[in-house]
Amino acid sequence: MEFTTLAVLLSEDKRAKGRRGRRRDRRRSDDEKPPKQRGQDMDSESIKRALGRFNAEPPPMGFPREIDPPPRKIDVKWKLNAVSRDVQNKTGEIVSRRGEFGFLPQERVDEIASELEGLPISLEQALSLRNALNQEKSVYSHHKLMRRSNELSRRYNSGEDVISLSKRFDAPPVNTFRAILTGRGWSKNRIKESLKQPSRMKPRDREQFELAESMDRVSSVNQDETHKASMVFEDVLYLFFDSIGVRYRTQEQLMAEQKKAEGRAVITPDLLMIDDVRINGVPCAWIDAKHFFGADLKFPRKKTQKQVDRYVAEYGHGAIVYRHGFCSGLKIDGAEQLDASPLDLTLLDKFHEESKS
Repeated sequence: MEFTTLAVLLSEDKRAKGRRGRRRDRRRSDDEKPPKQRGQDMDSESIKRALGRFNAEPPPMGFPREIDPPPRKIDVKWKLNAVSRDVQNKTGEIVSRRGEFGFLPQERVDEIASELEGLPISLEQALSLRNALNQEKSVYSHHKLMRRSNELSRRYNSGEDVISLSKRFDAPPVNTFRAILTGRGWSKNRIKESLKQPSRMKPRDREQFELAESMDRVSSVNQDETHKASMVFEDVLYLFFDSIGVRYRTQEQLMAEQKKAEGRAVITPDLLMIDDVRINGVPCAWIDAKHFFGADLKFPRKKTQKQVDRYVAEYGHGAIVYRHGFCSGLKIDGAEQLDASPLDLTLLDKFHEESKS
């Protein structure tokens, strides 16, 4: 890992631009190439903005006006092991079943593990992909489900339980329960408040809602454990960049400042780099942690791109680190896609072990 001052860095970059060739390696498909080789334009606006943040006036939000000692160029070689789109598609067929939205019994997990043999993807990655597929299915089937809310309500009132309805309509149980309440003519606000306080529901409704919650990992009201795991993964990233001497500002620091100045959090990546960090040769002004598999699917890609666009507009090019790796077909403008290969995940493993006990 090399360290140089920013002034030296910028002059070297200008000379290097003239020497770098732009020949394209046609022997490898775009899916197989790391981000820089997949057509990463080093003269793009996002990269110019990332490099320009050190001299921008006024400085980007949360970026210090004075940096002492001056920013250093820190080159980080980040080994990538992306999952091909073909493997993602094959895995999706294995892990996704109609009406299956909850925690899987061990027998089903063992079945998935057996069917994955021979595919270059881990069981953890496959199960995270399953979550992404279910979330995508939930989002794009929501309006269809709501259009049948009256039918759902009638079937429920006739004695059919929420889980059988969930399987019949291939929708997450909690979303199915929401549709049942919609069919009764309940407003969105009334549904929201009722689900927050299920003790106020009638006995059968409370029982069915609790059953739906227990069988739903997609639209469950309680996402506390997922949120806590994400925070631990952020800590893992902090430790990694601490270990290589990178200076950065944390999301918590940015949030505190912005709430004081703006009354709310505005732009808060998990890490805002104070040094000039180059990951696999690409300037990265910020890092965001995602505690899931980076699937090449429409909904998560669109959601992530919207978030990244805000970061790029303020800070320039950055990177996303996916805990469970990512599909090589996934492309997010303005951000490198990284996996957790170089990270020490001991903290995260400990968290999951304690969560089980």
